Amino acid sequence: MREISPFALGATLYMPATRGDILNLVFGEKLPHLRSLVLCLEDAIAASDVDSALAKLHAFLIQVEQRGGRPNSAPLLFVRPRDAEMAAMLNEWPLIEHVDGFVVPKLTLKSLPSWEYAVSNPYLYLMPTLETSDVYDPSAMVELGQALKANLGQRVLALRIGGNDLMGCLGLRRNPATTIYKTPINYAISMLTGVMGAQGFALTAPVFEQLASPGLLKEEIELDISHGLVGKTAVHPSQINIIQNALRVSLQDLNSAKLIVNDNAPAVFKHDNAMCEPATHYNWAVRILERAKWQGVMLSETTKGEPGVRLAEVNQ
Repeated sequence: MREISPFALGATLYMPATRGDILNLVFGEKLPHLRSLVLCLEDAIAASDVDSALAKLHAFLIQVEQRGGRPNSAPLLFVRPRDAEMAAMLNEWPLIEHVDGFVVPKLTLKSLPSWEYAVSNPYLYLMPTLETSDVYDPSAMVELGQALKANLGQRVLALRIGGNDLMGCLGLRRNPATTIYKTPINYAISMLTGVMGAQGFALTAPVFEQLASPGLLKEEIELDISHGLVGKTAVHPSQINIIQNALRVSLQDLNSAKLIVNDNAPAVFKHDNAMCEPATHYNWAVRILERAKWQGVMLSETTKGEPGVRLAEVNQ
């Protein structure tokens, strides 16, 4: 299995598998800074268009094969099957080797066995989406997390939080003037990052569907990051740079992280007007370094919105 870091996801662009420009996206001819892409065969496809979408997906994979496979610089590529039955069919396609994995819609403890059986290809990662009413039950999430670890282990790249579906469970829709953290989903995100995060799972943030509010999107991403979420779903190309710029690590955090993971670090020390305690802050520091490796570094607060640098470009 190709080793993939969940921090490499960045802004994950969702698009219907019926789109005609998928090949251009995968080969960097369009949106060259895109880091991950999901081809949706579920909610984004009408039931009457499923056969057409599957045919277009197959034709796309043939084109990738004819080009010698995806380039190393290509965005991570996932397919979102409609259900476990469709996943089982896709799992048997020889050309599915050109896909990194599947996004699992509406995963529950009850549906998990059918997905395990359907996706038997050990080289396919899974990104289950948590978007059903039982997500609001912490004990159910503990059980689900334990089952995922026991049965799928390292094949679970990240858990995706389905904000709109979770709102729909409550008969609600997000107020376009506020972040999702001013809705009941705030509870779900906080609980999931605790329950699932403590079990070692990476989690990604819900979509922000208000395309005319980039400032509010930036505010929400900052809250996503403060909750430990490693990436965010994007539904429009205009959101990609905003999300990925926000995911860059500040130089201050980078320097703190380097000092904390240093084998010679004191038990407690002061840095940048804050007390650092490696025994307590080590896991945070490791995550900061991993995020910087994949999303880059913001050199200073004054450079927000400007191109950052990769970890390798920063003096060690």
